[in-house]
Amino acid sequence: MTRVLLADVVATSAAVGATRARTAKARAIADLLAATAPAEVEPVVAWLAGDTLQGRVGIGWKRLSASSTAAAGTPALTVGEVDATLAELAVTSGRGSEARRDALLGGLLAAATEQEQAFLVRLLTGELRQGALEGVMLDAVATAATVPAALLRRAFMLSGSLPRVALAALAGGEDALAAVRLEVGRPLRPMLASPGSSLDEALASLGPDVTVEHKLDGARIQVHRDGDEVRVWTRTLREVTDGVPELVEQVRSLPCATAVLDGETLALDDDGRPRAFQDTMSRFGSDPAGRGADEAVVLSPFFFDLLHLDGRDLLDEPLDVRLDALAGLLAEDRHAPLRMLGTRRPTPEQAAQVLDDALSAGQEGVVVKDLAAPYAAGRRGKAWQKVKPVHTLDLVVIGAEHGFGRRTGSLSNIHLGARDPDGGEPVMVGKTFKGMTDELLAWQTSTFPGLARSEEPWGLLLRPELVVEIALDGAQRSVRYPGGVALRFARVLRYRPDKTPAEADTLDAVRALLPG
Repeated sequence: MTRVLLADVVATSAAVGATRARTAKARAIADLLAATAPAEVEPVVAWLAGDTLQGRVGIGWKRLSASSTAAAGTPALTVGEVDATLAELAVTSGRGSEARRDALLGGLLAAATEQEQAFLVRLLTGELRQGALEGVMLDAVATAATVPAALLRRAFMLSGSLPRVALAALAGGEDALAAVRLEVGRPLRPMLASPGSSLDEALASLGPDVTVEHKLDGARIQVHRDGDEVRVWTRTLREVTDGVPELVEQVRSLPCATAVLDGETLALDDDGRPRAFQDTMSRFGSDPAGRGADEAVVLSPFFFDLLHLDGRDLLDEPLDVRLDALAGLLAEDRHAPLRMLGTRRPTPEQAAQVLDDALSAGQEGVVVKDLAAPYAAGRRGKAWQKVKPVHTLDLVVIGAEHGFGRRTGSLSNIHLGARDPDGGEPVMVGKTFKGMTDELLAWQTSTFPGLARSEEPWGLLLRPELVVEIALDGAQRSVRYPGGVALRFARVLRYRPDKTPAEADTLDAVRALLPG
């Protein structure tokens, strides 16, 4: 194999962005991957998915605008050279680091053509969204490596890394993918619940062998214990261990040697009721109202699943078996409060009582789960269905209008986009200014300019980076919006800094709320 040039990646990115057809996107990426040497697979996959292997390398718009450099005339940069420069940028710090970083960035841009420069700028600022989302990328890798898509997807969910599993598939084939196992200390993607229209319908679709659990108004956590070492990740697999010592200590006290637990954490008031979601999220350093972390906020964990215990993987066991193992682990009185409240195989009346109890306790609703289902890491299937008293959707904020009247001087009416299931830009489905507190308006007004794609007479077009939870009464058909559907009576519940735009609800989820 010849060394892949950055120009080859740029051309593939352009081809992917030029079509809405999922199969065409996957085919273009597969053709590139088939020609890519193993040492270059991981950066190529990361870049086409809109990220770098190093994550944020500390290069923003300000530095890039100050590094305006004449473009090279012919493409010569290889993938390996670019990745090596990004790796050096990511670790350069200390005295003299600013000059060194400027030199590294300037050298990289000087060696790039005009098209390559534009690609790198979008990549480094998080603006590279050509539609190569995880599903498309997995299709492409399966095609290029000629491996079963189901095996590839499972390995991806267990590894938590798209570039890593792509390399395994292309370099080692089915054997390498089959060797990927749950590993204590390496987070896996969480199983997700689909919205349920009502408790009765969820029970009818899943049958009598279910558990009905409280759906807490908290933050998802995954906790791994290996001896005395305990590590904690959020739902986006961001490690937060150092910021949650009380959770670490509680898991360290459990009667086991190794465990992988799935659950929620939230802050409670003196009466045991959940505090505001923002209070919980302030402990993770990303509160959308702009407040700092309150050291007096203490987090309480509640676990609803057990994926590994003392050398035994439980992923493929039915939920009934996993819950038995969890109950045994948390059997002692001092550990019982860590277990999620729920009822197995309830009658319809008992299930309704669980929902009433959850709402009375200040929680969001319930989750109905199939007791026969294995843990489908990273999937949002029908085996888990969340039921809330009102419809809610997680949508992407793609614009904000200047306020008027009492809100003059604020960025108020937000434009809402649903995720395109084929990997394109979010599709606008409505606007709302309802449900915003003065504090939230102030936060939007100070935050949105930093996310602006462009300034318009009516307000700002925003990069699709923020997820907001919206309550709504339903959906209706519309010729005004490109997706043919619009939200009814939408209002802001809260911003979701724990979610990425890739986890927002799709246009199909909005359409599912249409009458009939």
